[in-house]
Amino acid sequence: MDDAQQHGARLACGGKAEGVIMQPTVVDGVTKSMRLYGEESFGPVVAMMRVKDEEEALRVANDSEYGLSAAVFSRDTARAMQFAQRIESGICHINAPTVHDEPQMPFGGVKSSGYGRFGGKAGIEEFTDLRWMTMQLGPRHYPI
Repeated sequence: MDDAQQHGARLACGGKAEGVIMQPTVVDGVTKSMRLYGEESFGPVVAMMRVKDEEEALRVANDSEYGLSAAVFSRDTARAMQFAQRIESGICHINAPTVHDEPQMPFGGVKSSGYGRFGGKAGIEEFTDLRWMTMQLGPRHYPI
C-alpha cells in the first residue's frame, strides 16, 4: 500500500493496522506500475483500477499470473455471464464476492494459483487415477 501511495494511488478508506489486525482498505487509482497491481495482498485490501471500457476491464482482469477467483457485478446478468466466461480464473462469481466456498463444488485456480481441484467429485477425480486390475488364480478356459 505504501508503494501504491508513493506512485499516486490514494487510500479511500482503511489502511491502518492495529497489531496483527488490518482494517478493511480500499486503494483507489492503482496502476500497472504499482506492486499492488500484480502482487497478492492476502489481506482485506481492494485495489481499484479505473478502465475506459469492457475490453480494458477484461485485459486488466486477465493481466495477472494468478487466477484463483474472480467476480463480475452487473445488472445485466446475461452480459455478466458472457464477460465472466472470458476471465481466466478457476472460479468466477456473478454479483457475489470472490470468497465463496462450498464443499461439494470444485475449488481451484489456473495459472500460478495452483493446479487441480479440491472438493466433491472433482477433487476425487483430480487426485486419483482410475485403473483396471485383474488377477487370474488358475488356468483360464476359453470356449472353442
